[in-house]
Amino acid sequence: MSYVRSSRWTALAVLSATGLMTILDGSIVTVAMPAIQQDLGFSAAGLSWIVNAYLIPFGGLLLLAGRLGDLIGRRTMFLTGNVVFTAASLLAGAATGPGMLIAARLLQGVGSALASAVVLGILVTLFTDPVERGKAIAIFSFTGAAGASIGQVLGGLLTDALSWPWIFFINVPIGAVTIALALRGLPGDRGIGLSGGADVAGAVLVTAGLMLGIYTVVQVEEHGWLSGRTLGLGAVSLVLLAAFVARQATAATPLMPLRILGSRNVAGANLAQMLTLSGMFAFQVLVALYMQRVLGYGALETGLAMLPAALLIGSISLFASARLSARFGARAVLMTGLALLVTAMLLLTRVTPDAGYVTHLLPPMVLIAGGGLVLPALAALGMSGARESDAGLASGLFNTTQQVGMAIGVAVLSTMAASRTGELLAAGAGEPAALTGGYRLAFAIAAGLLTAAFAVALFVLRRPAPRDPAAAAGDGRLAEVTS
Repeated sequence: MSYVRSSRWTALAVLSATGLMTILDGSIVTVAMPAIQQDLGFSAAGLSWIVNAYLIPFGGLLLLAGRLGDLIGRRTMFLTGNVVFTAASLLAGAATGPGMLIAARLLQGVGSALASAVVLGILVTLFTDPVERGKAIAIFSFTGAAGASIGQVLGGLLTDALSWPWIFFINVPIGAVTIALALRGLPGDRGIGLSGGADVAGAVLVTAGLMLGIYTVVQVEEHGWLSGRTLGLGAVSLVLLAAFVARQATAATPLMPLRILGSRNVAGANLAQMLTLSGMFAFQVLVALYMQRVLGYGALETGLAMLPAALLIGSISLFASARLSARFGARAVLMTGLALLVTAMLLLTRVTPDAGYVTHLLPPMVLIAGGGLVLPALAALGMSGARESDAGLASGLFNTTQQVGMAIGVAVLSTMAASRTGELLAAGAGEPAALTGGYRLAFAIAAGLLTAAFAVALFVLRRPAPRDPAAAAGDGRLAEVTS
């Protein structure tokens, strides 16, 4: 697909805006949940569905949406997703009761899946030069970090200064501008046609299996890992996914050609990402809960306290990751970043009920900058083996493992933290000490998950081929070129 240089970077801006909007929506809602509960009358159990109603269709539809993008056109899928997400955001802001808000969040999840599934697929077909592709992925990753940072700060500001509906209304102008720019800036593509992979049975199996699996995982905190409900639904989910894999091995036009997993780097990057995102949940959510529930920070204070980490992640992904990957290879950059993340989590296992920000929290906030190396490297490796006809599928697969990893992180770390807190309370510990003990255990488990991701990078991912120093220097100069 040929596309003029300046237009490619304009298209990248459009893709990044969607990434920003998706991440922004995920982080901005968390700080507003108490206000939503009070205003709309959510029960304590029902409140979790503000998050779950978005997560289940988002994670469950990504793989299907990515493949459909290859078949009917990735631009069409991207635009459709943005229209659905923007309209659903307007509906969410206008919600007058729990049912209406949950329905709107379901639609937001559908729209996010349709748009997000094909973003990386569009990106890698626009940027074919390895150095430019690395820089484009770094810019895209930077907008994700910016969305996480802005979301937490903006969520507190909008909720306190205006009201919670504005956390959803803010998506409307962003979505409208993105749609307008996408109509002009994204290249048209017809796709390979539904005959190239219109596997209806496979689509039903994988969508049902993923949605049921994510639903089961996010309900673990309420029902427990060994409950009959969890084990039964988990078994059904695994059977559906196993049937999907068997179907893909024999179907004439499979929805997901299994060759996509033939590359060690693609398969390894997806596994490493699942482990990494599971561990990173401890930082993204549990650190914020620790600051609010134990240290007494407000929503805005929490967002500002986490701002250094987000800025460092974004800056490193934007200004350093592409150059380092060009010189040393994405695998080496990934392992370096994971080592920093493991160290950050180990430091967090030492927090106390009266921890100081500078002494206990700022050092991990600095080391968490390793995420700026990890996220772009994973994206580059996860898309490295995709043909142009499979780019949407590879993008959808990569985003699916991301969402599954986050869901696993929610279930495992929240459940273990709550269980440990309950044990300490039963033993007579005060609430701050008990909560801190629970979070410390979660941080230790997160360090273990990130160590496992490091092991995958070490033993599964392939080392890059030796590079000529002069060529590496030339790559550095090329990385300076922009539109």
